[in-house]
Amino acid sequence: MDDVPDERVWGHGNYRRFPRIAIEGFQDQAWVGYEPLAKRLKSMEHSRDRLVVTAECYPGSRVETILEGLSRYGFSKVFNVEECVKQSGVLAEQLRDQLTDDRVFGHMKPDQELEEFFDVAKLAALRREIAGLGPGSILVYGTGAALAAAGDVLLYFDLTRREIENRYAAGTGNFHGDNGNDSYLEKFKRGYFAEWRMADRWKKELIPRIDYVISGVNEECPSMCSGAAFREGIRQAAARPFRMVPYFAPEVWGGQWMKEAFGLERSCEKYAWGFDGVPEENSIILDFGSADVELPAMDMVLMEPEALLGEDVYSRFGAEFPIRFDLLDTIDGQNLSLQVHPTREYIKKEFGLAYTQDESYYILDTHGEESCVYLGIKPGVSREEMEFALREAQDKGGFDAERYVNCFPVKKHDHVLIPAGTVHCSGAGTMVLEISATPYIFTFKMWDWGRLGLDGRPRPIHIDRALDNIRWERNEDWSRANLLHRDVTVAQEPGYLEERTGLHELEFIETRRISISGRCVQSTCGTVQVLNLVEGEEALVESPQGEFPPLEVHYAETFIIPAQAGEFSIRPYGASAGGSIIVIKANVRPAAEA
Repeated sequence: MDDVPDERVWGHGNYRRFPRIAIEGFQDQAWVGYEPLAKRLKSMEHSRDRLVVTAECYPGSRVETILEGLSRYGFSKVFNVEECVKQSGVLAEQLRDQLTDDRVFGHMKPDQELEEFFDVAKLAALRREIAGLGPGSILVYGTGAALAAAGDVLLYFDLTRREIENRYAAGTGNFHGDNGNDSYLEKFKRGYFAEWRMADRWKKELIPRIDYVISGVNEECPSMCSGAAFREGIRQAAARPFRMVPYFAPEVWGGQWMKEAFGLERSCEKYAWGFDGVPEENSIILDFGSADVELPAMDMVLMEPEALLGEDVYSRFGAEFPIRFDLLDTIDGQNLSLQVHPTREYIKKEFGLAYTQDESYYILDTHGEESCVYLGIKPGVSREEMEFALREAQDKGGFDAERYVNCFPVKKHDHVLIPAGTVHCSGAGTMVLEISATPYIFTFKMWDWGRLGLDGRPRPIHIDRALDNIRWERNEDWSRANLLHRDVTVAQEPGYLEERTGLHELEFIETRRISISGRCVQSTCGTVQVLNLVEGEEALVESPQGEFPPLEVHYAETFIIPAQAGEFSIRPYGASAGGSIIVIKANVRPAAEA
């Protein structure tokens, strides 16, 4: 695609790709590069004979690059705790049952601990050796460093999920996996089902005593802040509206809308995913004035779950963010795979999750008269008939999707509801804001239109799992009555219209579309709110009582209102001042209504 803009105007061009959260105070406790850290460590050494520095690293960190950066301090003794990790073959065997032979799916192990990756005898010997050392400066580094030594100073090298996944794609393997040549999907699976949750549990335990947190996005010259600045920065962020740092990924079915609307790099032929509103995937940038420190957004969920989520949501879901907003672009692209998500009972039994991926498609934009969604089974289609056709398609190619699945036309601002168990996919020519529950990799593809993935391999298909989860009674009539055009006016007055657009009664997320031409005052009602500006150039989110700084948002940007923020207002702003805007808002229904 050349640099001449397309005649079609898809977006508004002011989408912010690197939003920051300004933190009050602590300007003198954040900086860039290793030298300021080395000076602080040297000042500590003067007051003691023995200084143990523990550099704990999130799995996926480039520990040798970190060692090179820290070595300018001049330690008298250096220990790499990862020399105590079990051999890669031993780890692979240990994880075999958990990760399974499936290319995509494994099992959650909620009690898995980091120490399980280590040779117990080697780790114990290292602890004794460090404890027995005399005067001097000692560095213990690597993932699990704090298992070997609590340290006089605890450094934590944090790493965003986006950066880990980029490293997987570039050929880096898992934590002591010796699997750099494995497919991206296999590496992601090991991270998702084993390493990341284990590492987050260990991080949460360490957070209260971290002395310095270092962003691992750029390990050659990292940004960092004191532990006190880190904890207070997260506390401030969890008390006011904020945006996360989005990222965008290609896929074979991707389109061109986001590239044009958001000004993305043109070196990528087509973008499919826009992760904007997924704390497990996104990052946040804490702006201390003296340095910007980019950290996983999950840090906020781990550290301030009740302030962020609210008491009711936290009690039901724990330190997890249950709502997901992301973008699916098929404009000038292709259909998504024909798919279904597992029922609640199935996902708990098979994968160990407490809730499933109920979802919906909010249509941001369409192109062409053929824009549609596939939804629900055609009347009279039996499991046996569809199974035969799907298996034959896998062997011989060609599946007449519209013979078995309903195809409904869609237009801008339609909201299509997709409770788990419903066959669905977005057709070509649609720009979708996907609003769903969080466990997002549990998609059972049954037909992928005969395509190869970006890696040149057939994309994973799970016909058996799909067939076990399809709700066959969700036919054309049921889908039309229950999943389409369910908008209900909740409140209306001059300059304000609030409509309930979903989700379906089977789903725990509630969505409201709010059209505003003046100032609209809302309340979190003690539960986290996730919003997106789906119409209009700009909006301003403010505290009526001045409790938090205003947040400026732009078209198609997702933003989060923490439960603790309480009352907030939204109004047209900037280029939209004097006009009108529309936001879509999602929250978890109260337990009594779910």
